[in-house]
Amino acid sequence: MILTVGNIKGGVGKTTLALNIAIVRSELGQEVLLVDGDEQHTASTFTELRNNLVGKVGYTAIQLNGSALRTQVRQLAPKYADVVIDVGGRDTGSLRAALTVTDTLLIPVQPRSFDIWAVSQVAELVREARELNEDLTVFAILNAADSQGRDNQEAAEVLRDIKDIQLLDILIGRRKAFPNAASAGKAVTEQTPKDTKAVDELNSLIKVLYTKTISK
Repeated sequence: MILTVGNIKGGVGKTTLALNIAIVRSELGQEVLLVDGDEQHTASTFTELRNNLVGKVGYTAIQLNGSALRTQVRQLAPKYADVVIDVGGRDTGSLRAALTVTDTLLIPVQPRSFDIWAVSQVAELVREARELNEDLTVFAILNAADSQGRDNQEAAEVLRDIKDIQLLDILIGRRKAFPNAASAGKAVTEQTPKDTKAVDELNSLIKVLYTKTISK
């Protein structure tokens, strides 16, 4: 499956999720290609850090931008069980290219007004992409969600009303385990001591993405 983790809003945690997903899928024995299509190249920087600190990466990582992302992913995808594309931060040619070749788009959204408004703009890109990629499946997930208060619920209510995007019932909490693991070049599943809540949330997300069939 080709999975794109993207948003036109930066700072929503898309790269963290993309990296954690790629590592967990590789831990499950899958051949994984991680495509860094973000101009900041954070995923590539993390991969170098992981190689230096952990001594292994577990996945193949490449940088692709613009139309080259579409062309190369089409050529490389048959060689891998999973392709994970990290792209976005704003409306770029790379994001648009990814939407034309991906099977599933995952949109991380923090329960904040500006983040939610950005999803409506992503929905417009999705509608355009489906003219070329009619089988594109799109999910949103509340990421770095609050542990208490009404922000999560209010954000969810708005997101459920956005056409062409389906909000997942699970969420990823705002947990220090994710940045702490990243600074060590690891996924939260590899960090010790483990944050069981962070691990459970990540595994629940991956299970939904890779096993559940949801109508568009």
